[in-house]
Amino acid sequence: MSINFKINGKDTEIHGASDRRVVDILREDLGLTGTKEGCGAGECGACTILVDGQPRLACLMMAAQLQDKAVTTIEGIGEPQTLHPVQEAFIEQGAVQCGFCTPGMVLSAVHLLSRHPEPDRNRIRRALSGNLCRCTGYVKIVDAVDAAAGAMAKEGKP
Repeated sequence: MSINFKINGKDTEIHGASDRRVVDILREDLGLTGTKEGCGAGECGACTILVDGQPRLACLMMAAQLQDKAVTTIEGIGEPQTLHPVQEAFIEQGAVQCGFCTPGMVLSAVHLLSRHPEPDRNRIRRALSGNLCRCTGYVKIVDAVDAAAGAMAKEGKP
């Protein structure tokens, strides 16, 4: 089966079984290893990607669901020299330890801030509730999203 979609803004075509998991396609076929597989059952959020701007769990998505969609992975939101404000805030606030949950957390935060540019801390917690972290606790992660919201507001970015 041929599946056409955009990945991080680039038109992409893949060939193969329509029931292959998206997390496997991203990591094994496209080399986008920022998307992590944690639980493989949709419980941890490590594999969170944005599909047409909405957070989705790549371990629960099948290849056929990508047809005509726009997918954003962690590799698609910033550049090594110019990180996304959420990525910058995670570093500055010390919200990264092992880094395994970070891509999913960051993409969930990017989605939140695109819809609610000035969230309160409770809204941040709710937006991140599907993402598990075993290292940092969540205080620094919430601090990072809050700081990113402030930085993005100063820069006039949505």
